[in-house]
Amino acid sequence: MTADLAAYTTSGGEAFQFWVLGTVAVIGALCTILMKKAMHSALCLAGTMIILAVFYLANGAYFLGIVQIVVYTGAIMMLFLFIVMLVGVTAADSLKETIKGQRWWAAACALGFGVLLIAGIGQASLTEFNGLGAANGAYGGNVEGLAALIFTKYVFAFEITGALLITAAVGAMVLTHRERTEKARTQRELSEQRVREGKHVPPLPAPGVYARHNAVDVPGLLPDGTPAELTVMQTLRKRGQIRDVSTEALADLKALEQRSEERLGRDRDEEEATR
Repeated sequence: MTADLAAYTTSGGEAFQFWVLGTVAVIGALCTILMKKAMHSALCLAGTMIILAVFYLANGAYFLGIVQIVVYTGAIMMLFLFIVMLVGVTAADSLKETIKGQRWWAAACALGFGVLLIAGIGQASLTEFNGLGAANGAYGGNVEGLAALIFTKYVFAFEITGALLITAAVGAMVLTHRERTEKARTQRELSEQRVREGKHVPPLPAPGVYARHNAVDVPGLLPDGTPAELTVMQTLRKRGQIRDVSTEALADLKALEQRSEERLGRDRDEEEATR
C-alpha cells in the first residue's frame, strides 16, 4: 500500500528537485544545439547527462543512474571532448551541407520522437502502474529486477540489439580501414620530391625572429620589416590567432617599453632619494 501511494504522490523535495534540475537540463540541451563552439556544446551535453543520472537515482533506478554517469558521461562524452581538443574544431567550420535533405530527415525524426514521448507520458498518466518501488521489491532490488526483465521477457530484443551494435562496429572498421597498395616512400624520396616541386627544402625559420618575441603566434620579420609567412604554422593562420607585428605595432610596443623604463627609473631615483 505504501509503495502504491508513493507511486502516485510527489513530495515537496521531489518537486523542487524536478523543477530546478529539469530547468537546468533543458537549458543545457538548448545550449548543446545553440553553442557555436563544439567544446562548449559537449560540456553542456555532459551536464545534461549528469542531471539525467540524478533523476534516475532519485526515482530508484540505481543501475541506470550509475550507467549514465560511468558509461555515457564518464566514457563516451570524455572521448568526445578529447577528440574535439585533439582535432581542434572551431567556430570557423564550414556550414555547407554535405548530405542532401538532412534537415528534413532530422525534423521528421524529431517529430517522431516527440510523438513517442507524448504517447509514453499519456500512457503513464492514464493507466494504472505500480511504480518503480514495487517493481524493485518484486525481484529484491533494482539491478535484480532489471536483469530478470532483460534475460526473460526482453531477451530476444536484447540479443538483437547486441548483434546490431556488433555489426555496426565491424562495419565501421571495415569501411574506415584502408589497405596500403603502394610502397611507403623513404625520407630521401620525399626530400627529392620537395626539391623537384620547388617547395621550402631547409627547416622553417623560427617564429618571432627579428620581432622582439619568440612565441609561436608571432611571425618573424624579414630584413625589410615585413612579416615572414613561413614562421607561423598554417593552423594558427587559418584560425586568425596571429599577433600583429607590423611596423606600427612594434613602434607602439617600443614606446610602451620606453615609458615603462622611464617610470621605473623615476621610481628608482625616488627610492634612492628617500634612503
